[in-house]
Amino acid sequence: MSSDRELSDFLRSVEKRAFKRAVYSVRDDEAALDIVQDAMIKLSERYSDRPAAEWPMLFQRILSNTMMDWFRHQKVRNAVMHNFTDFEGEDGDGDFDFLESLDNLESSEGTESSADALERTQTRSAIEDELTKLPTRQREAFLMRYWEEMDVAETAQTMGCSEGSVKTHCSRAVHALAKALKLRGITL
Repeated sequence: MSSDRELSDFLRSVEKRAFKRAVYSVRDDEAALDIVQDAMIKLSERYSDRPAAEWPMLFQRILSNTMMDWFRHQKVRNAVMHNFTDFEGEDGDGDFDFLESLDNLESSEGTESSADALERTQTRSAIEDELTKLPTRQREAFLMRYWEEMDVAETAQTMGCSEGSVKTHCSRAVHALAKALKLRGITL
């Protein structure tokens, strides 16, 4: 049975190499840091009772799997990225209904001009760009609520914060996105 001190020393010894490996794979420092942290947490939660000699191979496998999961999630997110044309509801309450926007897009397919399609693509690109500029917690809350369609309680549990914090992060994200897009000439 290994001690917590041994596990801590092991994780400290591999963190820099693991981070570099993740950065080279995903080409995003923040994502790489998240991946390495997730891998370390998984090792400590699931395999801390294993002999210390087994940790290097276990950690490398966990790190590889965590990076593969990240790539899968990116592929799914990119595949379903649609034009968020209305970040605020019709009544101005700040709610965004992802399903409504998809219905609107599907009903317009086949009837939109190439200029409209280009504008939609440029708008989508601008939204993606502005999403990357949000503070981490705001982006995380926004994507969980409106992208992953998690409810407030699930998002709070996943983020490790209160439901009120999730609502605050989402509200700030929506307003920041709306303001940034307005400055780019994209009206909501």
